[in-house]
Amino acid sequence: MDWRDVIDELDAGTERIAGTLGGLGEADLRGPSALPGWSRGHVATHIARNADSLWNLLEWARTGVEIPQYPSLDKRNADLDAGAGRSGAELIADVRATAERFAEQVRTLPEDAWNAPVKAMQGWPHPAWYTLFRRWNEVEAHHVDLAAGYGPADWPEPYVRWAAAATLADVAAVPAGRRGELAGYRITATDSGESAELGWTAGGPEASGSGRALLGWLSGRTDGSGVHVRPDGPLPVPPPWPHEPSGF
Repeated sequence: MDWRDVIDELDAGTERIAGTLGGLGEADLRGPSALPGWSRGHVATHIARNADSLWNLLEWARTGVEIPQYPSLDKRNADLDAGAGRSGAELIADVRATAERFAEQVRTLPEDAWNAPVKAMQGWPHPAWYTLFRRWNEVEAHHVDLAAGYGPADWPEPYVRWAAAATLADVAAVPAGRRGELAGYRITATDSGESAELGWTAGGPEASGSGRALLGWLSGRTDGSGVHVRPDGPLPVPPPWPHEPSGF
């Protein structure tokens, strides 16, 4: 999928988040999200601060002056705690304003800046254009994490097509020592035929399902509903997602 096609998808995804937040009461926003230790206010604040952090990477690409995604992990966490208790109106305004600021940066970035190398907080490098795909994961996955009625079944089809294929490619490239319970598996999307082999050999264990079912499971957003394993048994626990991209 061309990164240029992601821009409008991000705008639409942000508005869906704003709609979900608008349907929650103040007590709901203080309630637990799907992420351990985070309220829904934490998740909403993270969505906004993530837009700011990825704006930093595009500004790095624009100017050639290195700007880290976040000043530090401690600063990121402190900002989340500071913002989590705000009112629903304040949270929605923050999510929208930071998304609009990010979109403006995207739409005005010079063409020759899109291939400039930048770096994720975790340390791995990527070209500036991949920032849009990183943001897409954040918007769609964290909308689910609000635990407010939006789930993987609601993910737009273009996102599922891209993210399922990318996740399979990226998880296959995870070093052998970090594959956890997926070590030795082959994972196959039954609708696209795409697969990932994680040290699999003929006759080894396999997991299969639609791209949507696999993405929900591999991203940790479902319990694996719609994913089937052979031989029969419990689903393995996937390693943390998202993964470092396997190539560009």
